[in-house]
Amino acid sequence: MKTSWRSASLVASAAAVLALTTACGQDSPPAASQNVGATAAPGDYGSIGSGTAGTAGGAATGQPSAPSASSPSNPAGKLSVSTAEKVGKVVTDSLGLTLYRFDQDTAEPPKTNCDGDCAKTWPPVPADDAEAGEGIDKALLGTVTRADGTKQLTVGGWPAYRYAKDVNAGDVKGQGVGGKWYALAPDGKKAQGGAGAGAGAGGEAVQAGLSTRNDAKLGEIVVDKNGMTVYRFKKDEAWPKPVSNCSGACLEKWPLVEPVDFNDTKGIQKKGYMIFDRTDGKGKQQTINCSPIYTFAGDKAPGDTNGQGVGGTWYAVRPDGKLVGASE
Repeated sequence: MKTSWRSASLVASAAAVLALTTACGQDSPPAASQNVGATAAPGDYGSIGSGTAGTAGGAATGQPSAPSASSPSNPAGKLSVSTAEKVGKVVTDSLGLTLYRFDQDTAEPPKTNCDGDCAKTWPPVPADDAEAGEGIDKALLGTVTRADGTKQLTVGGWPAYRYAKDVNAGDVKGQGVGGKWYALAPDGKKAQGGAGAGAGAGGEAVQAGLSTRNDAKLGEIVVDKNGMTVYRFKKDEAWPKPVSNCSGACLEKWPLVEPVDFNDTKGIQKKGYMIFDRTDGKGKQQTINCSPIYTFAGDKAPGDTNGQGVGGTWYAVRPDGKLVGASE
């Protein structure tokens, strides 16, 4: 499979990050900062569906009630293309089960960020026996080595998964789960047929990486590229440098927002817009006004605000980084 590494601009950006040392809140905020600690505070990250704006249908990492054909031991076999209602063309395995991709993975280079309980709900597709069937370009098939040494199939660079709740050929119950899981289109992009306005060629959403929307109850709040509500954790720190106090099981419920170039935002305050390095091995995280930001696994669709007020510590975010409905 052909993959391309990010250009030297990333190297230059990294160098610029190291050179900038302006503290949070000053008029010329740095592009990034080193975290001084990202230790998990036990509890206080809430139960999925316990927010004040409604209940969710369960965690994105919730366990299925019964075993399914999506077992990690099942070979992929010959891949093919099927058409799913409202989703469009999707890649399926030899059993007709839909294959998915995860927004928190990367394709260039291929890397998987779904392990542990996540991999029980989203079993990785073994690469060993996978082959291209009708409608699949074999040049787009590849492999990525997981932390346990096993080989996982990639399509267009994206690690491929099944969904444990898909039990019959043609099921696409994993589509859009948590705003981060999408069926794989034959070209490796997200299958988003029928997305309508705002969708570009190949079904990719044409929306800023971070933008705002007017919520009927909360007012103007920040949303990510999938339209999912963005939140802050009151136990985090912003001054003088960002510190995340959500890790481990907390991050399963409150996935971190990965870095978004400011040029890929709309309506977001520039002052204090920066990224920082976490110390728990989860890489870099985006901030607004120096405060770390997250999404909520209990939000199942764009417009959901199930995370608002969870545990008295999680709140949606204003474009200037302030909490919605809570004091700082």
